[in-house]
Amino acid sequence: MNEIKIAVLGSEGVGKSALIVRFLTRRFIGEYASSSECIYRKRLSIDGRQLNLELYDPCSQACEGKSTLNDQVHWADGFVVVYDISDRSSFLTAKAIVHLIRELHLGVAKRDVDSLVFLVGNKQDLCHMREVRREEGQRLAAEFRCQFYELSAAEHCQEVALMFSKMAQNASLGSKAKERRRRPSGSKSMAKLINNVFGKRRKSV
Repeated sequence: MNEIKIAVLGSEGVGKSALIVRFLTRRFIGEYASSSECIYRKRLSIDGRQLNLELYDPCSQACEGKSTLNDQVHWADGFVVVYDISDRSSFLTAKAIVHLIRELHLGVAKRDVDSLVFLVGNKQDLCHMREVRREEGQRLAAEFRCQFYELSAAEHCQEVALMFSKMAQNASLGSKAKERRRRPSGSKSMAKLINNVFGKRRKSV
């Protein structure tokens, strides 16, 4: 049975856990902050094939000594990079993450990574507080060859389920070519970039 590993990344408060829980349970949780990393498991049937899905949710608070983005990029078959449309700083963080994923994947044997990074603008229900226009998300996705979604974990149960199922499907096609590595292979400057992105004080919800 295929095992698919998906990392859900983005700054604190963008709704990563809310998206995952919405997908797994169809319920919406509002305020949710975890101080530890979680891996959620779900069994899916796609095109008549059984898939074991692992969803990685990094902790909301800054965790010392935990796996870096570098490790996560090497662990995962696919990436859901989330930002909050009502928080521009989260969009800039998402941009840095997508850039980093692309950088790290340059060394990977050439395969179809285009379909394995989804850029997701969450909290569409907060349109009246929008700081990031839909076109900006689409432009960023086009620049980095990602698939783009704008939705609301609070309101769009069906869209969230479709998005994760599509990612699982894409990753299951690409995962055969992926060699499993847990050891980070990035340079110190790469680690510095990660710290610069994630070390900044972030607006919480």
